[in-house]
Amino acid sequence: MKRITTLIALVFLMTSSALAQQAPVVLSMKERADTVNRLLEERLDTVVPALMNREGIDMWIIAAREYNEDPVIRTMLPATWIAARRRTILVFFNGDSGMERLAVARYDIGSSFASAWDPEEQPDQWARLADIVAERDPERIGINVSSTFALADGMTASERENMLAALDSRFRERVVSAENLAVGWLETRTQSEMEIYPMIVRLARSILAEGLSETVIQPGITSTDDVEWWYRDRIRDLNLITWFHPSVDIQRPGNDERDGDFSSREDAGIIRPGDLLHVDFGIQYLRLNTDTQMHAYVLKPGETEAPADLRKAFKIGNRLQDILTGQFATGKTGNEILLGALDQAKSEAIKATIYTHPIGFNGHAAGPTIGLWDQQGGVPGRGDYPLYPMTAHSIELNAAVDIPSWDGKTVRIMLEEDALFDGESVWYIDPRQESLLLIPRQ
Repeated sequence: MKRITTLIALVFLMTSSALAQQAPVVLSMKERADTVNRLLEERLDTVVPALMNREGIDMWIIAAREYNEDPVIRTMLPATWIAARRRTILVFFNGDSGMERLAVARYDIGSSFASAWDPEEQPDQWARLADIVAERDPERIGINVSSTFALADGMTASERENMLAALDSRFRERVVSAENLAVGWLETRTQSEMEIYPMIVRLARSILAEGLSETVIQPGITSTDDVEWWYRDRIRDLNLITWFHPSVDIQRPGNDERDGDFSSREDAGIIRPGDLLHVDFGIQYLRLNTDTQMHAYVLKPGETEAPADLRKAFKIGNRLQDILTGQFATGKTGNEILLGALDQAKSEAIKATIYTHPIGFNGHAAGPTIGLWDQQGGVPGRGDYPLYPMTAHSIELNAAVDIPSWDGKTVRIMLEEDALFDGESVWYIDPRQESLLLIPRQ
C-alpha cells in the first residue's frame, strides 16, 4: 500500500506543476486498444481472484446477448470486440489449481478467455455450460442479479431462467447473487490504471477550462447554449466521447436560485460581465470516465479579479470538500460518510448539500452513494455499501453562501472533482480548482 500511495502522490505532484501546460496528447485508436487490452489483462489476473476470495464465490457466470450486454461483461471484452456476439457466456472458476477463465462461446474472446464450446459436438450452449459446472462442482455460483445496483443486475430474466433450467438441481441450489463481486470489479482501480487516470482527468479539465475562457466566450454575445455545444464539438474534434451533455449555467445578482433542485436548469442566456459561470462536464477515454464541475467569473470593465465575497465563497466550497474527504475511511458506508460530513459542516455554519458518487468504468458508477441532492438524510441500499480502498469517487457537492455585494443573494458554489481513496487518504486525481477562473484570463 505504501508503494501505491507514494506512486500516486508522485503522479499528483507532477500534475500540479503541469496544470498550466499543454493538454495531454490523445492516442490513436490502435494505441487506445493496446492500452485497454493491457489494463484489462492485468485486471483479470489480479482483481477477479482477489474479489472472488473476498466474497467466497468460487464460480462466477456472466451471460449476455448481443445488444443487451451485461454492464460487467462490457468491461471484460477486448477493445476490438466492442459488444457481445450472439450469446456470450463467461465463466470464472477459482479452483484448487488456480483461476480458470472460459468462454462458452463459439470463439476465443481475445487472449483472456479460451472457447470451451464446440457447437458441432454439443449444439445446446446452455447444456455445455451445465457440463462445465458439473465438471468443476463449485460450492457457490455467483450471477449478476441485484435489486440495489443496476450495474450488478445484468443477467436478464430469460438468461437466468435458461441457465437454471439447464443446471442439475443440486447446482441450482448453489446459485447466489454476485452483487458485491460485480460492484467490486467495477469500482476497484489498479495501480496501472492510476498511472494513466491523472492524464485522462487533466485532459478533461483542460477542455473544460478552455471553454471557460475568452477563446470561446465573448460577453454580450455568447450564450450558455453556445458554450455547451462548443464543448460537444470540441470533444468530437479530439476523437473523444462524452457520457452526458455538458451543462453551463449562470448565477448573477437578481436571477432566480435553483433552491438545490438540480433536475432542471435555467434557459440558455447571454453571458455578461459580472456573471458567475458554472460548468458540469465529463469525457470517457480508455474506458475510464471523468466528471468535473468548475466555476469562472466574467470580469467587468476595470476589474482584475472577482469580488472578494465571491472569492471567499469559493474557499468555503473548498473547505466543504475537505470536510467530506476527511470522513473517508475503509468500511464506512456512504450514509455514514454523508451524515458525518453534514454534521461537521453544520458545526462550521456551512450550508452544505452533498451528492458524491463513485466513478470509473461508468460516470455514475457502482459503489457507495454519498448522498443525493434530494436525499440528504441518506440513501437506502446504495448508501449502505461500504467504502473500499483503491476506489475512485467524484467529490460532488455545493455550499450555499450569501453574497453581500449581490444584495445578500445566495450563491451556490457547486464543485465536483474526481479523487482516489487509496485506503489511507483521498487524492485528487488532478489538482482541484482552488480559485475562480477569470474571463478574460489575467
